Amino acid sequence: MADNKRHGEDAGDDRLDDEVVDDVADDDATGADEPVSRGGTATRSRARAESADSRPTTRSETGRVGVFGRIARFFREVVAELRKVIWPTRKELLTYTAVVVTFVAVMLTIVGVLDYGFAKVVLFVFGNSD
Repeated sequence: MADNKRHGEDAGDDRLDDEVVDDVADDDATGADEPVSRGGTATRSRARAESADSRPTTRSETGRVGVFGRIARFFREVVAELRKVIWPTRKELLTYTAVVVTFVAVMLTIVGVLDYGFAKVVLFVFGNSD
């Protein structure tokens, strides 16, 4: 009787494993259920970098580049980096600005009060020359 239970459990487990494997195979075949992540761009650029290493280098890659070529490359790289930036919306920008202005005002008040207090203490300790 114990053998029958074991055999029944094993048979049930095999069916579950088969179902899981079938579900995974169906998802992989369609590929529509997979979410697109932001990390995909890094994978593509890494693949491009690896393929770039396999091709032969030309004289322009190994030779010296002029001043204007370096300046042009610098601006191309700046534009490429700015495209990667996640720009805030107008509402976010106004919120961040309000937070910064409030923080600076609070810190200015604290420093001003401390400065005034220390000035009074120093004048009290060393006397007022007036």
